[in-house]
Amino acid sequence: MPGHQNGVTKEALSRLPELDLRRLRELWCELYKTATAPRLSRELIMRAVAYRIQELASGGLRPELQRQLHQIALRLQQTGRATMRPRPQLKPGTRLLREWQGRSHEVLVLNDGFSWQATHYRSLSAIRSSADIRQIPGSFANQHLPFERLWQ
Repeated sequence: MPGHQNGVTKEALSRLPELDLRRLRELWCELYKTATAPRLSRELIMRAVAYRIQELASGGLRPELQRQLHQIALRLQQTGRATMRPRPQLKPGTRLLREWQGRSHEVLVLNDGFSWQATHYRSLSAIRSSADIRQIPGSFANQHLPFERLWQ
């Protein structure tokens, strides 16, 4: 029963501030299957326990996000730097399609950029600034939307 589980989760979360440090550490061990670091503050333990309760109730992170976090952790371990890519990498050969006003718009992902209407572009942003693409809603009119949303 999702509604019942949600109620149980809310109740458990509401009781966390009342728990002492010893009980919070016990909950951490139950939820994470490992002991807390000795110097973690009560506040941090409480937040982590609350997060884990919610994560278990809602099903946790999507598999793709889990893979991305795992890759970041590996890079940190190997290079000492944790880098994030702001968007997924598009593989060469991928076709980005959008239908608008009965006309199909297609961008081909290349090794060194993109091809749109038989013209090579270094980035999707360069295509966005093209005069023809400005007429497509979501591609240029709203500068705060990334161009890639055009192809979703």
